[in-house]
Amino acid sequence: MNKRLSALFLIISSFAVAQAPKNFDTEKARVSILLGEHEFAAALDLAKALNKRVPDDVMVYGLLADASLELGNYNDAETSTQWMLNLRPGNRPALIRTARLRELFGDAEGAYEAIDLAYQSTPPTEMEERAAILTEMGHLRFSSGNLDAAEKLLQQALTASPNYPDALARLAQVRMAQKRYGDAVVLLQQRYQLVSRPGNLCELAEALQLAGRESEVKKAFAEFEAQALLESGKKDNSNRELIFYYADHAHRPTQALKLAEQEYGWRHDVYTLDAYAWALHVNGQDAQARKQIETALAVGIRDAKLFLHAGVIALKSGDRTAAERYLKQSAELNSKESEQARDLFAKLTQSARR
Repeated sequence: MNKRLSALFLIISSFAVAQAPKNFDTEKARVSILLGEHEFAAALDLAKALNKRVPDDVMVYGLLADASLELGNYNDAETSTQWMLNLRPGNRPALIRTARLRELFGDAEGAYEAIDLAYQSTPPTEMEERAAILTEMGHLRFSSGNLDAAEKLLQQALTASPNYPDALARLAQVRMAQKRYGDAVVLLQQRYQLVSRPGNLCELAEALQLAGRESEVKKAFAEFEAQALLESGKKDNSNRELIFYYADHAHRPTQALKLAEQEYGWRHDVYTLDAYAWALHVNGQDAQARKQIETALAVGIRDAKLFLHAGVIALKSGDRTAAERYLKQSAELNSKESEQARDLFAKLTQSARR
């Protein structure tokens, strides 16, 4: 479901659940509400109960997969997604989840094949769904280093659904990789006007910094922190962005670790493990940091930010060989972290020749 309709869906679903709390379909809607609120453990428990009641409902398996993905239970998510395909071969919701899993497992081409099949099965009248899928296709092409293909797909997404927020954000990533920082700022400003979440403001602040607009950076980060703190005790939060803000921008490592420990208590997905590892690193706990980042990478994910963090942590731990390997992997991908990895890798290799 696209993000523009998700809030309305949650309101309607909440009303339906209140009217018929024991109805199977309204209980499925309740799982979707819990997922939207980031109550992933509760969503998983309810989805499991529904699965026992009706073991051949395709979308209950989809809900099981969604909750498991967010919690970091990737093998369970894969099993649930496979059941979706077994019960209804080639169905679009299963293909979308398959693509996400394949990307997490490091199979970018397999992910693209699955999401392309999902796109081919999406009617031309479903413009927002097509925009969402095209955005994911653009992201996968960007991650694999094909900026031209990524830009083309993201422009198609914005043609299908003008101002589609995720497409604006992904196109901003392309612009930053092209060093067109001013254009990235414009796109992220448009996205933030449409979806005023703290995490979106943090991304805008970072783009402003890259664009050299220092007079606006401090204000944007201050607004982000204030907004993020208001929701930090809820599970639907911007805590991962806040962790990296405290670690890398505000240089407040204690606050970063406190938040990271809170998030780690709720979920163990690869991105939470990365944030936790980085918070441990900036607090000088590199042995524990390395354990967490390597647990994340063991899933198979190929992400420039995670590889960069793994390289820095390995270097601080005294493992130069691992550091070079991780930094090289980050440098080969696309993101602002790849630029940092290239610089660090070059310095390491130069010092090794001396």
